[in-house]
Amino acid sequence: MGSKKKMGYKCRIAGVMLLLIGSIAALVVVAVIQDKLKVKEYGLEFGIVIDSGSSRSNVYLYEWPGEKENETGVVTERKNCKVNGLPISELEVSSKDDKKTFEGFQYCMDEIKNHIPEEKHKTTPLFLGATAGMRLLEMKDQERASKIMGKLRDFLSKQNFQFHNASIITGQEEGLYGWITVNYLKENFLQKNMWNTYIRPNGAETVGSMDLGGASTQIAFQVQERGEGPDYMHVKLYGYPYTVYTHSFLCYGKNEADKRVLDKVIRESSDPAYIINPCYPRGFNITTKASSIYDTECIPKPKNYNSGQEFYMVGGSDSEKCGQIVKSIFNFQNCPSKQCSFNGVEQPPVTGDFMAYAGFYFIARALEQGGKSDLGQFNIAVGNFCNTDWAKLKVQKHWISDTYLKTYCFASHYVLTLLADGYKFDNETWKNIHFEQKIKETNIGWSLGYMLSMSNMIPSEVKEITPMTNPVFAGLIFLFSALIIVTAVLGFIILIRTCY
Repeated sequence: MGSKKKMGYKCRIAGVMLLLIGSIAALVVVAVIQDKLKVKEYGLEFGIVIDSGSSRSNVYLYEWPGEKENETGVVTERKNCKVNGLPISELEVSSKDDKKTFEGFQYCMDEIKNHIPEEKHKTTPLFLGATAGMRLLEMKDQERASKIMGKLRDFLSKQNFQFHNASIITGQEEGLYGWITVNYLKENFLQKNMWNTYIRPNGAETVGSMDLGGASTQIAFQVQERGEGPDYMHVKLYGYPYTVYTHSFLCYGKNEADKRVLDKVIRESSDPAYIINPCYPRGFNITTKASSIYDTECIPKPKNYNSGQEFYMVGGSDSEKCGQIVKSIFNFQNCPSKQCSFNGVEQPPVTGDFMAYAGFYFIARALEQGGKSDLGQFNIAVGNFCNTDWAKLKVQKHWISDTYLKTYCFASHYVLTLLADGYKFDNETWKNIHFEQKIKETNIGWSLGYMLSMSNMIPSEVKEITPMTNPVFAGLIFLFSALIIVTAVLGFIILIRTCY
């Protein structure tokens, strides 16, 4: 009988101990689950970049999930708004035009605001980057350029966003950001796998980029060697380093190159009242004011310059002569290094695929050479275009406005010379050039690349989601704590009864 009683006490003690250990274990498990299995919910982040070029300004809204892939946000274009009014490099001349332009900016800022949740307005970063138009103005009139940038900073700082900066970006930065945009959209940095997560493509090669604006043109491509000098830029994206050769040629954008060619045509003519321009189509004529050609830092003004002087020009439709004049605005002779593009600028050999966008695309489209072509076809297309008279061109290219159509003979020779003689694309490497405006319905330009680089520095807003709500967690903790206390008390009572 005594042994049975003793056995009963042992069973009770064992049961209490099991309950005690189980309660402690359950308490630990609940605490660990609540802490370790937390899910981080990242809200969408937004960023605004204003691209203020030599022709106009565009406001881009980008968004990306706060959970970054190896330090850089996965960015997509949400909205693009074109600012009505003057390019910013033409501000501070007429108060009436300035007012209209700032009204255009305000309209776009209001449009952008409608696409961002209200609670995100004050945390959405806002940047403005001014390109070659302002770089030229800064060379010509630094005080006026400073006033314009100051007015823009004042205007943007009053918007309901987190204004960071309005600055004039360098040509190298413009080229680099364009290269980042192209390769991002081509998924050369990241791509989604079958589980819908982003990974770095195995063995992916990057694509070179070529941008043609109004006042400058840029080339950028990855190189394996770590070159020295300002044209070799080092960037880290998605956790991987890249060395990119990039150079910007100021005064060699389409509009400024056009002025250079017009200057050459005028200087070769003996009669300013009747100038035959071989780059204009036969049957076309125009009266041009001297100020529209020489009011730039890219061309030295002639002796006895008169801004109001008028030049009467008629088209000559002479493709060969036009090509000669276009080549004369480049210097292919002086090269202080192993290989140069032009004007003595060192450049490594071009390799791999290239994306040619902005002005390159529109000129290639006018020649019906968009997408991929070969050098021979492009050359023939240039000759055919330049030897066609004005009346036929207007019928054949009815979708192109007269303002641009009259310039496309010069422009096509310019692209041919720049790419073949300047960047040294030959019959084989020309086939690697893709003339495109968009990739995946997104406009190609420097602003997306800029936003990708800036997103490295913008913190993500994180909301932690625990597997249990706070009341449930607190209830379980209370329950298992109470069980531990109760079992400890029972164990103590049983132990006292056993001993006494």
